[in-house]
Amino acid sequence: MTVRVIFVSPAIGPELRQARFADEASAYGVGAANGGAVGDGAAEAGAVDDGDALDEAGVRAARALRPDLPVASHRFVSPSARCRRTAEELGLADAVAEPALRGCAAGRWRGRTLDEVAAEEPEALMAWLADPAAAPHGGESVRQLCARVAGWLDGTAAGLTGRVLVVAEPDTVRAAAVHALGVPDQAFRRLDVPPLAVVELTGRAGRWNLRLG
Repeated sequence: MTVRVIFVSPAIGPELRQARFADEASAYGVGAANGGAVGDGAAEAGAVDDGDALDEAGVRAARALRPDLPVASHRFVSPSARCRRTAEELGLADAVAEPALRGCAAGRWRGRTLDEVAAEEPEALMAWLADPAAAPHGGESVRQLCARVAGWLDGTAAGLTGRVLVVAEPDTVRAAAVHALGVPDQAFRRLDVPPLAVVELTGRAGRWNLRLG
């Protein structure tokens, strides 16, 4: 059976404006541990306040996109604060937080801006940008990210039917596009995913098409 997987990247917020590596310590609280929906178990999971996950412009843009999204039989969300908040503003409060769709783990760089890392660890940053297998921050490499997202697409997503709507981190969307196109993971950094980008994949395990427009 063919399935349509529609990815939506998060709306604009402080981390995206500042080109800051996502702070995983504060991002992955709600639902990630138990596979719950966006609003499930917030207190038990020790989630932080998402008040600044998006800024006012991001909230307005997400609400404006809401009527344009198709009805989906299955809804998932990356378990970061900005993706959860975006899902809520898109009317997807019942989206299931999926750990396999989390952003690339930035290790000791989490919470720091790209400029800060460039000033403090220029050689490490250059290695990370040049080599998909590099993880000088002690977190996850781009290659590992691409393999994880490919596994979710060919496993969980391919086993579903109808439309699947996913609010996911920009790097998760890039990894999904790399897998769908069957291109080397070096292409990951040649793909730009702006806020609230909508990227649609159609197909099944082992054969995906990227739909443009």
